[in-house]
Amino acid sequence: MKAYNFIHKTLLISIVILLSACGEKTSQDTVSTAEAVKPAKVYNWKMTTTWPPNFPVLGEAANKYAEWVDELSNGQIKIKVYGGGELVPSLEAFEAVSNGTIEMGSGASYYWAGKTPAAQFFCAVPFGMNSQQLTSWIEVGGGYELWKKTYSKFNLVPFMGGNTGVQMGGWFNREINSVEDFKGLKMRLPGIAGKVLEKAGGAAVLVAGGEIYTSLERGVIDATEWIGPYHDYKMGFHKIAKYYYTPGWHEPGSQMEFFANKTAHDKLPPHLQKVLLAASKRVQVWMLAEFDKQNGIYLDKLVNEEGVEVKEFSKETLDILRGYTDEAIKELIGDDPLSKEVYESYSTFQKRISKWSEVTEKAYYNKIQK
Repeated sequence: MKAYNFIHKTLLISIVILLSACGEKTSQDTVSTAEAVKPAKVYNWKMTTTWPPNFPVLGEAANKYAEWVDELSNGQIKIKVYGGGELVPSLEAFEAVSNGTIEMGSGASYYWAGKTPAAQFFCAVPFGMNSQQLTSWIEVGGGYELWKKTYSKFNLVPFMGGNTGVQMGGWFNREINSVEDFKGLKMRLPGIAGKVLEKAGGAAVLVAGGEIYTSLERGVIDATEWIGPYHDYKMGFHKIAKYYYTPGWHEPGSQMEFFANKTAHDKLPPHLQKVLLAASKRVQVWMLAEFDKQNGIYLDKLVNEEGVEVKEFSKETLDILRGYTDEAIKELIGDDPLSKEVYESYSTFQKRISKWSEVTEKAYYNKIQK
């Protein structure tokens, strides 16, 4: 019996020691594993946008981008998003990121026409490509390489930041029955379209998104384009302008952007550079989907609840504006080799893809879909 007790106690002690050792080893393994996945360095960046803080879709896209970058990088890149005016004025984002004051920005490239005219082709060209076509050019048609080339001299790296889809033609305080009605008209209209308006006798005014309503209300401008029914309803344009026009000849598929300071970008490990790119492509998909959803809902509200009448520009008016667009682009690329290079790529791609769209999407919309 004594021998049995001795053996029993010895066995119990051995089991306790073994379990303790295993427990200690498991704890150490857990710590080691945690250390293995813990980021070696966390990058804390700031992003400034050209939009008001948390602005629907556009500002939301910047917030989602920061969230997805954090998620994809396992917390190794933290981006704090600031709305226009919180760190720098909305239209100074390009310069602030270029000089390294802020690591990233969000906006639309046609805002930077004064910096480099070629930038406009990466956002919207009047009578140009729609969102699907433009994404194709940027992603697989050589557009992205040209975009990076255009921004590189400003120490910037661009990324796709979502697309609005075809926009509306804008809000006017007078009817536009012919191109003559553009004469003397002061309109918020950026990019190449602004030059087209000037050829029609109007005056293009660049106003940040958060200032449009008061500018229209106070008569600083007579008309404005913005995006589409969702934002137009939220901005309240139907309360201060009577006439709502379609189609958005000036912006058939406006490409938004993120842009990073190149010095800061190039200091990131390669896998984190890829995270910034991958997250931007997720935003590209999300934004168009969200715009299509919301614009369908709010067009119905404007028409059926607010009594807004959607009017169409006449074919004659659009034909003349198309001619002015050709003139404006020729003038733009005439004295700028980079703009010429970018536009040649853009227009070649558009001609090719438009032939395909002619026998597919256009035929579908005209003959099948109601």
